[in-house]
Amino acid sequence: MIITKKALNRRTFLRGASAALALPLLDAMVPAMTSLAASPAKPVRRLGYVYIPMGANLAEWTPPVQGELSELTPTLKSLTPHLNQLTVISNLELKNAYSAGNHATSNSAFLSAASAKMTEGSDYELATTADQIAAKRLGAETPLPSLELAMDLMTAVGNCDNGFACVYQNNLSWSSPTTPLPAEAHPRALFERLFGTGAGIEERRADFKKDASILDWVKNDIKRLQKELGPSDRNTIAEYLDTVREVERRIQNAEQRTADAPLPDLDRPSGVPASYIDHAKLMFDLQALALQADLTRVITFQLARETSNRTYPEIGVSDSHHPVSHHSNNPKKLEKLAKINALHVSLFAYYLDKLKSTPDGDGTLLDHSLILCGSGMGNPNVHDHVDLPILLAGGGTGTHKGGRHIRYSKPTPLANLHLSMLEKVGVQRDTFADSSGKLEEIYAPLSL
Repeated sequence: MIITKKALNRRTFLRGASAALALPLLDAMVPAMTSLAASPAKPVRRLGYVYIPMGANLAEWTPPVQGELSELTPTLKSLTPHLNQLTVISNLELKNAYSAGNHATSNSAFLSAASAKMTEGSDYELATTADQIAAKRLGAETPLPSLELAMDLMTAVGNCDNGFACVYQNNLSWSSPTTPLPAEAHPRALFERLFGTGAGIEERRADFKKDASILDWVKNDIKRLQKELGPSDRNTIAEYLDTVREVERRIQNAEQRTADAPLPDLDRPSGVPASYIDHAKLMFDLQALALQADLTRVITFQLARETSNRTYPEIGVSDSHHPVSHHSNNPKKLEKLAKINALHVSLFAYYLDKLKSTPDGDGTLLDHSLILCGSGMGNPNVHDHVDLPILLAGGGTGTHKGGRHIRYSKPTPLANLHLSMLEKVGVQRDTFADSSGKLEEIYAPLSL
């Protein structure tokens, strides 16, 4: 790497034998000798999608008042620190998810708002999803057009839900109507994808599993870079490298701890943290690093798959999620479902905390991101797809007005929200799936 008095390229990497470490946004990336040089580097726009399966206990999720929000419900309470950048949206609908395959189509329609072809074979068909429409534009400027992530192994094939192939349940993102994008659930594999380079797969994997840190391989480039940066940028780099090393350490620790585990979790890849919460936080931390280093600007993340039988003993729920979701209005089951929902929301809040604490240009990663969190199912007891639990978070680079609960008087297409989010990141479209227009209520006032 050669450093000159010219501005650093946004695509500058610190390189080693088996690693390439992208840099966060630095003031030194502002063009030198211009009026912009005294200003923070210009941020980019980012989109995120976090999927929660099997709907929600809507009574514990939905705020009782519309309009300005001053307090959140028990399920959403963990999001209170982000209230001013949070919009709760009620009575959105996925009409094209109604069919025999309610779990499969809840997942498949969430980002496509389209009808899935009923098939148990490989002749599946859906539609290009909203994230991939964005990735075609935003991903042209990043090493990875998008990231598709999950928490569970997605190995099931054939029929998973009343005549619908498992592919519909396994994949949120589709780059074309016939091309689902598999999701990665293993932190080590994701870490290698973000920071590995050059060597063959087996050689790189062997290098990464050594006790040495990735930072050891790029230390010479780090030293050279630090000499050329101002105090603010040196501090940014130091904090970024500390985060990379901490994430790497947690991955190594998880691999050591699970190597001798007596009974593997069939839903969880081997070599990941034994705790669901620890695994999810590690995946969120890796997402934050990917955004900070501008390795990608579009990410989808499935917090659990539809029909998941995962239990959550860490919050006192030993019953499997799927049976609990069929609550039959039983108060005890509804209470357990609310606890599971609150856990998933708290993990989303952890992600927002991470983004909010990460500087990015003249703000934070959260200020410059727009993230949709929700489900393709409303009331799981009846498998409906109306009044979906939907949250929109982030500043959207000044385009999103938060601190509100918007409830539509009649069911409104979720596709309207997708259309609006695409516009906010500069992707202009007249329609998306069954949209009837944009959600004007989520737009920030022009004064902002």
